Amino acid sequence: MKNGRTLVELATELQRQLPTKQDLVVTSTALSVSTDETGASRMTVSAPGSHLSFGMTELARRQLADKLKIPFAYFERMRTDQPALLDRNVNTWLQTEDERRMIRTLDGDVRAVLSDRYRRLDNADLAEHLLPILQQLPGARFESLELTDTRMYLKVVTPSVKEEIVPGDMVQAGVVISNSEVGQGTLSVQPLVYRLVCRNGLIAQDHALRKTHVGRSVQGEEGGLTVYRDDTLAADDRAFFLKVRDVVAAAVSEATFGPLVAKMRQTRGIRLTGDPVRSVEVLGTRFNLNDQERTGVLRQLIEGGELSAYGLVNAVTHYSQEVDNYDRATDLELLGGRMIDLDRKQWHEIAEAA
Repeated sequence: MKNGRTLVELATELQRQLPTKQDLVVTSTALSVSTDETGASRMTVSAPGSHLSFGMTELARRQLADKLKIPFAYFERMRTDQPALLDRNVNTWLQTEDERRMIRTLDGDVRAVLSDRYRRLDNADLAEHLLPILQQLPGARFESLELTDTRMYLKVVTPSVKEEIVPGDMVQAGVVISNSEVGQGTLSVQPLVYRLVCRNGLIAQDHALRKTHVGRSVQGEEGGLTVYRDDTLAADDRAFFLKVRDVVAAAVSEATFGPLVAKMRQTRGIRLTGDPVRSVEVLGTRFNLNDQERTGVLRQLIEGGELSAYGLVNAVTHYSQEVDNYDRATDLELLGGRMIDLDRKQWHEIAEAA
């Protein structure tokens, strides 16, 4: 499992971000974009009594382009080659829309351009409610925590629930909680299987709890600017966190962990009888692995020395530790969970590839 921040480092960064965050809900006609000769775009929010200017992250540009139905590749080409053309396009469409947008900012930059129906579940609030729940797990070990540009991850293992796949190959139960403040995914709680011998993490799809970031539109004065307040959704949050507590307990229970371990054991009996290189190619094609990832998985498969479906699952999850991008590393841990759910026919296509 890829290393992340310590618990103290995570808490420190969440606290640092709080005073620099601002959420604005405005009509699209109150927005405008200006891009300088270097390609740096800024968004201005103008409303009665307010005139604010922010930089824009790549994600914010991508979301704005999507909402205006401008292909992002063309958006970026205009930004670097014809900035005046980009501004003319964007501002024309903003002024002709009759939509309300939520603009999420951090550290002086627009980090997300979302619908006014976007339901905030913020990382600091989640950590405040969820960390005590996770700390109550028997022997709780915060194995990997991270805060990326798009998501927060809490990966916790409890050594009290464990099994051996084979003698000397111990796995422990855990849970992964992830959340995006910028529209890049739901809040989710998923079971984790942690392999001690190589620190691999496998995230299961079954038994997951997800909460979407969709709610009622935020109403404000016509043409004005609305700022969300944290206390407006507190009651709903409290009810949801009670459900999270129950799902966390279920995720690390024997009832959940046992069947996952059984699926992993079954993959040991599926031998890779074809060409291992072709097996990785078929896997890569099925699950959209790039060339570098395919090479890394193949190397891990060979170094692991177990030419079976189990060896291939572990090659994927072990390679995730080498990936620079934490979000992508987690995607590969999720892929490990998808792989143990493949049926015999699907494994046949991979294992006997020639």
